[in-house]
Amino acid sequence: MSTLPAPADPAKRILPVKYKSAGIVVLAFTALLYLIELVDTGLHHRLDGEGVVPRTLSGLDGIVWAPVLHGSWTHLFSNTIPILVFGFLAMASGLTRWIAVTALIWVVSGLGVWLTGDSGTSTIGASGLAFGWLAYLLVRGIFNKSFGQLVIAAVLLLIWGGTLWGLLPGNPGISWQAHVFGALGGVIAAWLAARADRAKAKKASGTVEV
Repeated sequence: MSTLPAPADPAKRILPVKYKSAGIVVLAFTALLYLIELVDTGLHHRLDGEGVVPRTLSGLDGIVWAPVLHGSWTHLFSNTIPILVFGFLAMASGLTRWIAVTALIWVVSGLGVWLTGDSGTSTIGASGLAFGWLAYLLVRGIFNKSFGQLVIAAVLLLIWGGTLWGLLPGNPGISWQAHVFGALGGVIAAWLAARADRAKAKKASGTVEV
């Protein structure tokens, strides 16, 4: 079997019901990152310049490419476990919701860097995406009033809380803007998801508001 029993309220799921499919998707995405880094290494890291270059028209397309590019294998290794764990857990509400959440975080993080990043820099890496998933997981339990999701959020915060220092300015070579706006994207995504779930629940119950 590749599915888990779902809770009475789907919005309060902690793990993906189709956990094998979710695992395959996250592993495939991570494998893509490694493939791209392998190609980039073969090209002597020429792709690294395709990141987000703040306040330039040519740097706008970096919003699309930045999360799949990394400056080194060490950079990619440091992002791998958060990507696997957060990405998998963020798929609790299904693939369609995960794609929408990921796309929102991707765009908000990239636009935030483009608007506020340091001039002349090229920002790359999936850490903004990872921070967005983490923020999404941290606040969804609050919006959903789910004790189980809040417990998972507390565990994630305990294990990876140290990475939150990346939200602060002052660490050379680290884009705190990508982290901040990635996290903002995750909060927005959780809020929108909670609103959609409440609207769906009201429609299913026949509730009418006047």
